[in-house]
Amino acid sequence: MSVAFHPAPRRILIRGVNWLGDAVMTTPALLRLREKFPNAHIALLTPGKLADLWKNHPAIDETISFQSDENIFSIAKKIRGKKFDRALVLPNSPRSALEIFLAGVPQRLGYSRPWRNLFLTQTVAPRKDAVKMRKRPAAEIKKLIAQKPEPKITNATIPKASHQIFEYLHLAAALGANPEPLPPQLFVASDEIETARKKFGLDKISQPVFGLNPGAEYGPAKRWPVEKFISAAREIQRQTNCAWILFGGKNDLNSTNQIQPAIGHRPSAINLAGQTSLRELMSLLKLCRVLLTNDTGPMHLAAALKIPVIAIFGSTSPELTGPISSNELHHQILKSNAPCSPCFLRECPIDFRCMNGISIERVVAAALEFKL
Repeated sequence: MSVAFHPAPRRILIRGVNWLGDAVMTTPALLRLREKFPNAHIALLTPGKLADLWKNHPAIDETISFQSDENIFSIAKKIRGKKFDRALVLPNSPRSALEIFLAGVPQRLGYSRPWRNLFLTQTVAPRKDAVKMRKRPAAEIKKLIAQKPEPKITNATIPKASHQIFEYLHLAAALGANPEPLPPQLFVASDEIETARKKFGLDKISQPVFGLNPGAEYGPAKRWPVEKFISAAREIQRQTNCAWILFGGKNDLNSTNQIQPAIGHRPSAINLAGQTSLRELMSLLKLCRVLLTNDTGPMHLAAALKIPVIAIFGSTSPELTGPISSNELHHQILKSNAPCSPCFLRECPIDFRCMNGISIERVVAAALEFKL
């Protein structure tokens, strides 16, 4: 179903995605929409946990937040009186399209998916270059590792056509925006950085500051082993005299509480897992010369804030969700190329070879390549 779009909408609503890393990867599309419609009022409907991500972002004029326990009627009511003339639905879920439908936005665009097309006035066919994140069954994994020897460790490359940012750029292009990619971009003010520096006592540290993010919400298959993080961090510290900031949420405290005493006490290692707001996390990442991390939300935050990233990939694919390098910024993306990777499983059903195959020495070498 489709309708003719007015060439210059006055008020555009974007239904944002629900996860931190995905939200960061929508920023190129949002910037392209701002470029296409410089005079439009662009609002973002976003989960409350992500609302602060968009503070002072040049692509967004207004954020409308909702909580995880709110129903669709409550969310629709927040939108209905704001007289949006066009909406772009970024998630693929039926619920996200239904929210916009119930709000009465007259023009509603999103990807064509079962059970939701009736809620949209224009559907966009899936991209021909899109790659699905299909979970491999255990039997398929065992067959793959039996047929192929495991290749040597390599740095991954990111073919542009398959990356997740193109999913969002393709939708923005359906509204007439430029589909050419941009690196994800986020912004924090200098006063925010200075406030966070003082609050967490980093103004008293003279050493170079490195970040370490050992967690990943999706599951253990995305996490490089804690003992390997400890060994790599200690060797990097020995060669650079850095101070480590340990990042993460409250669910990561089990890991960071093991890592911090093994590296050393303040100022050698500062455990801030579970202690920072989203804006404080962004500000503290800006103080880091590099972030060593698994494939997770803070990885995308750091890259979008123009902080070099050493990203370790196991069960997931850097070709789909890796940090994007540019002429100004280079990242190190490490994966072992185990034949069963990416499996997109939360837990490894065999011997965790994708992560165990990434050596401590390779991670240390990647850090030192930044000439820190």
